[in-house]
Amino acid sequence: MIDRELAAAAMAWKDGNEGKARVCARRAVASAAEAWLARFPERLWCGDAMEHLRRIQQHEAFPLAVRQAAERLSTAVTRRHEAPFTDDPISDANLIIGHLTAAP
Repeated sequence: MIDRELAAAAMAWKDGNEGKARVCARRAVASAAEAWLARFPERLWCGDAMEHLRRIQQHEAFPLAVRQAAERLSTAVTRRHEAPFTDDPISDANLIIGHLTAAP
């Protein structure tokens, strides 16, 4: 599911559909977060893709770069000029996914 969403994000980005690319990147992160959360005996949180991104950016155990990537990826397009915003949602998603999949 993660690879499928990242591939869809890359295709959307290539086609100039930034909104779809961001949505697919967020869903890829959500899938990785679900797999990461399944490793714990008690669920730390649950929710949709945006909730996963909010929790990641607030969770002090994650490295700053991962939290910042989650913040940029979760920022709405309408707030792109007033808040941290990513111009490369796929790279931000890959950073977060890489950390989640490598974490013990």
